[in-house]
Amino acid sequence: MNLAIAKAADVLLAGGVIAYPTEGVFGLGCMPDDDDAVLRLLALKRRDPAKGLILIASNRRQLDDWIEQDTADIPDPDPDMPTTWIAPAKGHVSPLVRGRHSGIAVRLTTNATAAALCDVVDSPIISTSANLAGQPVARNQYVLRRRFGACVDYIVPGACGPASGPSQIRDLATGKILRPA
Repeated sequence: MNLAIAKAADVLLAGGVIAYPTEGVFGLGCMPDDDDAVLRLLALKRRDPAKGLILIASNRRQLDDWIEQDTADIPDPDPDMPTTWIAPAKGHVSPLVRGRHSGIAVRLTTNATAAALCDVVDSPIISTSANLAGQPVARNQYVLRRRFGACVDYIVPGACGPASGPSQIRDLATGKILRPA
């Protein structure tokens, strides 16, 4: 296992907040069942908790405890067009994760670093863009370190890709696009 991934996993499992590359932008993340870490992440971003957050996973099984709908219904991910799906949330999902919504946003990640993180902690992780609410997203390590280096517990080295920006968001039941890519 990569030492950076192992360190990031230790930080996540200890309740920390990390920054890491995703398909199109750098993300901020923590374990979704750690309310203290989620609150800290929301404060770092200055994000309204009512908006909710995205969970990324490396495989469908990791989402079984989070969504009501059969995870087999989640389409295979397209590396060039990452898609976040809104699915009915299980009853235990914290409002800090789902926001004011009854559904939860989930994505099967195609970024090797993000997938490795999920594999090592054997769980989905929170994935929200590395930016202050309403500000541009960090798309390179320099900007990421300048904005969040002193705020997060660890920055995972690596590059974003293969997409060129944030994921589109679609309703899993209807396929309706809620946010274009």
